[in-house]
Amino acid sequence: MKAITWHGKHDMRCETVPDPEIEHGRDAIIKMSACAICGSDLHFYDGFMPGMESGDIVGHEFMGEVVEVGKDNRKLAVGDRVVVPFTIVCGECDQCRRGNFSVCERSNRNAETAAKMFGHTTAGLFGYSHLTGGYSGGQAEYVRVPFADFGPVKVPEGLSDEEVLFLGDILPTGWQGAKNCDIQPTDTVAIWGAGPVGLFALQSAIIQGAKQVVVIDEVPERLAIAARMGAITINFQEESTVERLNDLTQGKGPECCIDCVGMEAHSGYEAEHLFDRAKQAIMAETDRPHVLREMIYVCRPGGTISVPGVYGGLVDKIPFGAAMNKSLSFKMGQTHVNKWADDLLGRIQQGQFDTTSFISHRGTLEDGPELYKTFRDKTDNCTKVVLTP
Repeated sequence: MKAITWHGKHDMRCETVPDPEIEHGRDAIIKMSACAICGSDLHFYDGFMPGMESGDIVGHEFMGEVVEVGKDNRKLAVGDRVVVPFTIVCGECDQCRRGNFSVCERSNRNAETAAKMFGHTTAGLFGYSHLTGGYSGGQAEYVRVPFADFGPVKVPEGLSDEEVLFLGDILPTGWQGAKNCDIQPTDTVAIWGAGPVGLFALQSAIIQGAKQVVVIDEVPERLAIAARMGAITINFQEESTVERLNDLTQGKGPECCIDCVGMEAHSGYEAEHLFDRAKQAIMAETDRPHVLREMIYVCRPGGTISVPGVYGGLVDKIPFGAAMNKSLSFKMGQTHVNKWADDLLGRIQQGQFDTTSFISHRGTLEDGPELYKTFRDKTDNCTKVVLTP
């Protein structure tokens, strides 16, 4: 079969690889019908994600048709159309029973390695480093899905692939990012990043009742989409984020701050950005935490900082004293997709979310390596890439 594989920084290839096979009775094999390049994929594309190995099949945002099921799988049948959450979850361990699916205790095949880095294991993830299990990803013609009698979400008739594809990752990620804030009707929600996750966080914050939502970015095309969806926008290259947020909140700051950027943040302050790049170059830090610093500084005392953006390692110069003395609450983590999936599927059917208008580029798996570069560089007004076999 054809699949997109990683061979080092900025080296993505569409190659012929062995077809997947059933390995466990709870498995299923999915024939991929649509997949996407996610902002999180850019972290290994840019060489910042530890645990990648040359030849890894990548991609964690995908859906398709069931073509084979294991002998113990009673949930799925051949011909079922499903969206597959990016988190691999058993549905039976203590964390899964609590709804903390992204920290499933059983699905990471390299749990000991993950525990050495993080203290405890996380869930296995599709196509996202050997720290999270080394599972083959969904940017491929066929995918083996472990624990397929629990994770996949069946798609009702009448919905197109593009309407539901993002249910496997970025839609519930934006939703959880907003949910973490416990938004009240008087709240201002500030969102850093107008990429796809930020746009879903924006829509989620509006649905959850925010008084006003502010989106911060530097890409005019993305800010234009956010404005169309109901946000007040700030281009941090043209004005001070801190000053504008204070103006919008009468000097009090937003109650809720959501980081939809993660480890590769860009700063409007050249010296700060160069400092972080230099620290990365000598491995004194792995991630650029400009957004975290800015959120801590501007967030209203007693407010909440939500972090759905992915971080992979170490950050430097975080003003933790300010966070403590301002009584800020932090909520973060990979997304518990199965916790939200049924509710969000219903909301898609009701038309509450715009899930398709920001898809800017479509192509085949063969187009994928070049589209990684287009997406990363935000050229050709690229906001989201969807691939088909």
